[in-house]
Amino acid sequence: MKWPFTNIIKEYPSFWKDYLAFFDTKSNTRRYVAFDCETTGLDSKEDRILSIGAVAIVNNQIIINDYFEVFISQTIFNASSVPIHGILKEGNEEKSTEKEALIDFLNFIKDATLIGHHTAFDIEMINEALNRLDAGKLKNQYMDTDIMYQKLKHFPAEQHTSLDELCTIFKIRKTDRHTSSGDAYITALLFLKLKRKLGI
Repeated sequence: MKWPFTNIIKEYPSFWKDYLAFFDTKSNTRRYVAFDCETTGLDSKEDRILSIGAVAIVNNQIIINDYFEVFISQTIFNASSVPIHGILKEGNEEKSTEKEALIDFLNFIKDATLIGHHTAFDIEMINEALNRLDAGKLKNQYMDTDIMYQKLKHFPAEQHTSLDELCTIFKIRKTDRHTSSGDAYITALLFLKLKRKLGI
């Protein structure tokens, strides 16, 4: 007997349909977005995103005025992570709900190629947040600066290099390190250096 519900099509929220529409047309200019998430911890199921920072890269230039930053109201608080990111539950930052933040982030990235360092974790955190909103998973292509450095140095896949180490290697100032916007900007600088060295 055929299960009667196999042909049911999930109805996604309107903001998700708007996001998918960005992929229907192709731009002549390739846009990259370097981004970073600060989180309450490293468990994508149990932990939550505290902030997202992002900056656009077009024609091998960081577009300073094309940037994104949002702080998210904390429903889960982990005091042990505060010394890393410095975000307090009742801090002075203007905070958005998780839904507001994710909608704004999708509207910012559109169909851009996402750039991050160990970016699979950030994408997993965002996908878990989207799942809580009954949306799908990010459709954007993405590149990881750690993997780019592996390819440059012909390192094995299991040999990883931290963002701090790469900042030292490529002489990048660690301004606002461990803030989402600061790490996004550092990652954008690193990406351009690696992109040039790899000839891509």
